[in-house]
Amino acid sequence: MHKTPIHQKRRVCVIGAGTAGLCALKNSLQEGLEAVAYERGSEVGGTWIFSEEMPKNKYDEVHSSMYQGLRTNLPKEVMGYPDYHYPTEIEESFITSHQVLNFLRSYADHFKLHPHIKLQHEVIRVRPRQNDWEVYVWDHNNNTCDPVYYDFVYVCNGHYTEPDMPKIEGMQLYEGQQMHSHLYRRADKFKDQSVLVIGAGPSGMDITNHIRQAARHVYLSHHLATTPNTAFMGNVTQKPDVERFTKDGAVFKDGSSESFDHVMYCTGYQYSFPCLSTDVGIQVIDNFVQPLWKHCININHPTMSFIGLPFNVIPTHIFDMQVRFTLKFYTGQRELPNKEEMLAELEKEQGERWDCGFYNRKKAHQMGERQFVYYNELARMAGIDNIKPVILKLMKDCGKKYIFELDTYRNNRYRIVDDENFLKNPL
Repeated sequence: MHKTPIHQKRRVCVIGAGTAGLCALKNSLQEGLEAVAYERGSEVGGTWIFSEEMPKNKYDEVHSSMYQGLRTNLPKEVMGYPDYHYPTEIEESFITSHQVLNFLRSYADHFKLHPHIKLQHEVIRVRPRQNDWEVYVWDHNNNTCDPVYYDFVYVCNGHYTEPDMPKIEGMQLYEGQQMHSHLYRRADKFKDQSVLVIGAGPSGMDITNHIRQAARHVYLSHHLATTPNTAFMGNVTQKPDVERFTKDGAVFKDGSSESFDHVMYCTGYQYSFPCLSTDVGIQVIDNFVQPLWKHCININHPTMSFIGLPFNVIPTHIFDMQVRFTLKFYTGQRELPNKEEMLAELEKEQGERWDCGFYNRKKAHQMGERQFVYYNELARMAGIDNIKPVILKLMKDCGKKYIFELDTYRNNRYRIVDDENFLKNPL
């Protein structure tokens, strides 16, 4: 059967209408493609929507990870899109989740995206056909499920929905309460209680700071090489990794033991794509989504792209850049390498990661300092605008502040002066 040339394909399916999905939809429409975004929720915004919802049973999935009082750990000056920024009327740089949600709503309004978004429509299966994609969509409004056909698919379902729970000896023996940070909503639940927080990433540090204001005592368990600053948290004690749980507490790897009422797992999330059929040709092993070219294009079926898998990055800007990168190929302005070339590049890049001591599949999409090389690659290969230098400089200035300056860093206010320079002043 004759296949339609890639540059003659028109129809785009976007899965999700959060930060990445809205960006994929907007850029696809601007390229003249016929795009539709399916969002299973009742509004746009994805993970930024605060909800008190809790799972009804062990099979129930809760989408939101937002908690009361959350403020961003990145300044709004790097959280906007390249062509749409946060209003200058907002004085603070580190803003609330509700302000982020309002910004995403205004982005959808500004670019007139709503006619192209189907709310309460859940993509439940995506399957490749000879020349296009079969997408089954469950319309929650009418309780119907029908196939729709598209030429391109953008997977933008986020990765803050399925908690990644560690496997620690004795978890089943412990009789206190255990929960993942995904379900944390309010600190008052822990009033006068003793709590163990496992994990000192951005959420672990921030939730520790929230909980300690209500709790009697908080133990913060982590394996960071450099000790975080908790001097301003009078009732927080740092501990190493948990060796094993006991009936009422835990024994830690330094041989010490403590008792506590609750365990909070701030241990991250699993990449999960339940709507993709096996013949999509994508495997997820310990959060390594493969095989992908440049962390986004499905090598087995290149008309499918995943937006937003890299972490330790500038989120909104990398979403926008990945979408613009892939669209250059989807609209025929650039020609994709063949499968063998893409696989060879993937193998080379992962080999470099392993050689640097990162032989850990969970770090396969971690960027950090590598992100700046990645942005340069995408810009050069597709002939697209790179992220402005001022954004990169500002991002570097914010690095690791949530660990070492948690009590003060959100008091800084940034202002972008031009493409190269920014100002930073206390509020």
